[in-house]
Amino acid sequence: MALYNFKKIMVVPTAKEFIDITLSKTQRKTPTVVHKHYAIHRIRHFYMRKVKFTQQNYHDRLTQILTDFPKLDDIHPFYADLMNVLYDKDHYKLALGQINIAKNLIDNVAKDYVRLMKYGDSLYRCKQLKRAALGRMCTILKRQKSSLEYLEQVRQHLSRLPSIDPNTRTLLLCGYPNVGKSSFINKVTRADVDVQPYAFTTKSLFVGHMDYRYLRWQVVDTPGILDHPLEDRNTIEMQAITALAHLRAAVLYIMDVSEQCGHTLPEQLELFNSIRPLFANKPLIVVANKCDVKKINELPEENQKIFADLSTEGIPVIETSTLTEEGVMQVKTEACDRLLANRVETKMKGKKVHDVLNRLHLAMPAKRDEKERPPFIPEGALMRKKAMEVDAPKRKLEDLEKEEELKERAGEYDSDDDSEDEEMQEIRVLAKQIREKKQLLVMGSREKDIHGPRMPRTATKVERKKLEKEMGELGLDMNDKDESHYAQQAQRRSRSVTKKRKREASAPPLSKTRSQSASRPPRDQSGLRDPKMARKAKKMMKNSQRDMNRQGKKGEADRHVFDLKPKHLLAGKRKSGTNDYR
Repeated sequence: MALYNFKKIMVVPTAKEFIDITLSKTQRKTPTVVHKHYAIHRIRHFYMRKVKFTQQNYHDRLTQILTDFPKLDDIHPFYADLMNVLYDKDHYKLALGQINIAKNLIDNVAKDYVRLMKYGDSLYRCKQLKRAALGRMCTILKRQKSSLEYLEQVRQHLSRLPSIDPNTRTLLLCGYPNVGKSSFINKVTRADVDVQPYAFTTKSLFVGHMDYRYLRWQVVDTPGILDHPLEDRNTIEMQAITALAHLRAAVLYIMDVSEQCGHTLPEQLELFNSIRPLFANKPLIVVANKCDVKKINELPEENQKIFADLSTEGIPVIETSTLTEEGVMQVKTEACDRLLANRVETKMKGKKVHDVLNRLHLAMPAKRDEKERPPFIPEGALMRKKAMEVDAPKRKLEDLEKEEELKERAGEYDSDDDSEDEEMQEIRVLAKQIREKKQLLVMGSREKDIHGPRMPRTATKVERKKLEKEMGELGLDMNDKDESHYAQQAQRRSRSVTKKRKREASAPPLSKTRSQSASRPPRDQSGLRDPKMARKAKKMMKNSQRDMNRQGKKGEADRHVFDLKPKHLLAGKRKSGTNDYR
């Protein structure tokens, strides 16, 4: 919102919450213990401080509420009237006035009790005065319960109001319910207003924004208006009337040509005439909507005459359809241009424009004679300009195409091998040899195997005997091949495998000492008689490690509750009464 940001108003607490917040803050922020050796003046000061602190807290919070809420006399008349329609101006002012009176009463109570406390002659008397002061402050605030609740509801509703700037460029849509106002705003802006086939779908003002001529515009969709006296209109209709009365905008009065809205064209004209005083000094356009169902020239003569009379009065009538988007952009451009012209005209009529015009002086030289005085350009500059110029093709494309056709017909582009000289033929032969040589080199490089032979992943190991047998069947001599490459590789592989092979189970030990070392039990089982004793030892080990494990998990930031049920809170008999500790 350009001028009024109602979303920043602080939350208004209920009377009970207000008292709880303030008293708990007093308890937390002021000293709580009176010691034996305190002199009487120190005891007085102790309780005075509590009273003053409580009063200051109440004062600050109530002042914040009073400053946050807008004053109806200071804000724009549009918002003042809108708040009067929505919340009742008298009730609103009364609520704020009562809060102001409560603030002054709390200040006076604190002042009076601080004065009395100066004469407190004992700890008991000072304490009772403090108690009475805080009690009276809380009683004053409890009486404002209804005002605080009302102001909180107003705050919530204000924060949901649309951000309408009363001074910016605005298009205002009005008319009977269900004539297509919300559909129009959805088409021309980025808004998404609910559209339904029944009346009064729109119950409050809606705003959408659009751009036209690099300027930001706001389009305001108003609730439907019915044709009856002003005093009979409800809150929903009065919002539209308020917007029409106070916003400097271009008004688009939307009429349903098809009469599907449930109101005839004469009825729509009656409403137009009844709210016409609100259109004074504003650009006005009549939008004949739903032309996809029925056009103006298809209407009966008496209905056609309605639009003809409006046109003769100088009010433009534009046919549109929000379904097919016919005429929607025309209405937008027409309304925006008319509003811009109107705003300029209004500014020209104002006093400020003369101050600006007086500062401007536009010199227009007058001719002294009929002699021609061309501008003088130095010769060097002309030469540079000429050098920079590029010979642009002066002939048109069509002339060039005709010339090309003539050349083709004449056979200028036909190439004859016979016409070439010997030198050109030699160059061609040489180029052909170079191309062939390059192709051979490419093929050779492809055939050359840089990486060596590669075994496919699916290849399995072939035994030497099987290999020699298959090769022998194919006709190769496979005798005396122990020195061959594949035989040597097989020997190497078999040696490495034997090295890595696990140690086989050794033969049973023959000597007594060897047999003892082999049968030695693990360390965690040595010295234990039976499984029962082993389980007990394991349990003892776990118990001894539990504290260390806990200490290991605990960090310096871990919360530790030393006493889960403190005696001073939970011991003793509960007295009769409510659960409310206040």
